[in-house]
Amino acid sequence: MADTIFAPASGFGRAAVAVLRLSGPGAGPALAALTGRPPPPPRRLSLRTLRDPAGGETLDRALVVWMPGPATFTGEDQVELHLHGSPAVRAAVLRVLAGLPGMAAAEPGAFTRRAFLNGRMDLTAVEGLADLIDAETEAQRRQAMRQLDGALGRRVEAWRAGLLDLLATTEAALDFSDEGDVDDEALSDRAMRAAAAIRDAIALALADGRRGERLRDGFVVVLAGAPNAGKSTLLNALAGRDAAIVSSRPGTTRDAIEVRCDLGGLPVVLVDTAGLRDSDDEIEAEGVARSRAWIGKADLVLWLAAPGEAAAAPDDTALPCLRVRTKSDLGADAAGGGLAISAVTGAGLDRLLAAIEERAQASLGAGDALVTRERQRRALERCVAHLDRVVASQGASAPELVAEDLRLAVRALGEVAGRVGVEEVLDRLFSSFCIGK
Repeated sequence: MADTIFAPASGFGRAAVAVLRLSGPGAGPALAALTGRPPPPPRRLSLRTLRDPAGGETLDRALVVWMPGPATFTGEDQVELHLHGSPAVRAAVLRVLAGLPGMAAAEPGAFTRRAFLNGRMDLTAVEGLADLIDAETEAQRRQAMRQLDGALGRRVEAWRAGLLDLLATTEAALDFSDEGDVDDEALSDRAMRAAAAIRDAIALALADGRRGERLRDGFVVVLAGAPNAGKSTLLNALAGRDAAIVSSRPGTTRDAIEVRCDLGGLPVVLVDTAGLRDSDDEIEAEGVARSRAWIGKADLVLWLAAPGEAAAAPDDTALPCLRVRTKSDLGADAAGGGLAISAVTGAGLDRLLAAIEERAQASLGAGDALVTRERQRRALERCVAHLDRVVASQGASAPELVAEDLRLAVRALGEVAGRVGVEEVLDRLFSSFCIGK
């Protein structure tokens, strides 16, 4: 990290203000070179004229902020330049910065990566920041803020500290077993109780129905049924736009169409699928196969039945299912069961949306999940597996094996916070960030 990195921190295009960020040992000298003056008082917006050091040409009159490290986002010296937001001004200042010695354009996620490497954030907080940037709904925002504020990181660190104490006690019993003040039996009892308590706490955090991952990805609602049941018409009505082609001809929908919605602050993915029926048409048959695949991974299936059709879903649909009677505007008898709606008149849509929201709320929660990523879950599950072996031994296993399981459990917790063995995770994660973050 010898280079000083720089990048826009605001969106591209025409705007009132464009913000550029600099981070690294050369941030202060770069600011002095642009302004021809020493850096202003720390953490104050100061008006300065920015000039090209090579020829003295005025680039802009801007507000600048000087933030000496380590009390900064990255832990390094940082500078922010608040420019007039024209593309020409931003491009001119970026060109001059690129010509200064020791300066390098930032890669995606470079600022946050430096914050992580300098100990300003752990990996769970970094993932929370990534989720906050991508948040589309209120519940996603709340969950991301909890992660960014360290909800999981603090809990993991407490578990890890407890296991480190337990490991130290166990290894002391191994190393000093001949000492009179080391009680092997008492240490074994304490180890079992402490390991069981930490294991139970982690297992409780994992027993959340994967709410965190579901909230990040969205609650998947699949519209299924026979051809011409009104699936595409309902999708368009719920989405508020013509997302799918509607036709009276059966088999019009051949592939799944996804629409993301914000329903009561919860992310919901509506999926229109091909009508389920036997077909000799190769393309339609493939569409039906894809429909069945979507049904198999749905969080909720809306089984649509037009007038005169059975409202019951197929027997092989074991997932949560809501039966819906479509085309109620035609005056058909709804005695066969199911929620009666009309996508044309809007009748019953409010009740349908309320039912979907109720199911989504029960499945996703309100952004209070502790575990939000599959990577975190796998590491915690490995930790529980090692602690299960420790507890199951009831002190009968060799102390060396107990100590090794404790070491592996500590390592698994370290992976959650990014302390060990996560280089490939870092590369994937930071590449998903925008430049300037």
